[in-house]
Amino acid sequence: MEITLVQGDITEQPVDAIVNAANSSLMGGGGVDGAIHRRGGPEILEECRKLRASAYREGLPTGQAVATTAGRLAARWVIHTVGPVYSKSEDRSALLASCYRESLRVADELEARSVAFPAISTGVYGWPMDDGARIAIETVRHADTSVEDVRFVLFDSAAHAVFEARLSG
Repeated sequence: MEITLVQGDITEQPVDAIVNAANSSLMGGGGVDGAIHRRGGPEILEECRKLRASAYREGLPTGQAVATTAGRLAARWVIHTVGPVYSKSEDRSALLASCYRESLRVADELEARSVAFPAISTGVYGWPMDDGARIAIETVRHADTSVEDVRFVLFDSAAHAVFEARLSG
């Protein structure tokens, strides 16, 4: 597997699947989630509504993943995963690692060979970027997957630098 880092907009990545740092409602939100829903169009929301009406009536649990169409995005699919909110009093690292593992498991089910990830939980969910990068890279490196191309798409130069230090370290 090749792991690369890209600074930019995840919605513009020409990959088989884009991972969405979703909220459990699957109905869109802010940050990466909102950008994917806006750029991908109503087809994504429609499939999310169907998921909520059937398999995920209570919402998508933290650490799990599910796929929908990518609508108008360059990708074929969006893999939605719900990251944990960071806590100083409770270690939720296993849940964050599960987001990456489960997303790759879903990618394998779809026979996706290229996947773009955001830095899950490092935005509004408050996960420290350095620890989030460590968990992301270690989990992906050790995942049992057929995905050949994993890219971490980082919004700004500060996040890119942190991931770069972790990837080369």
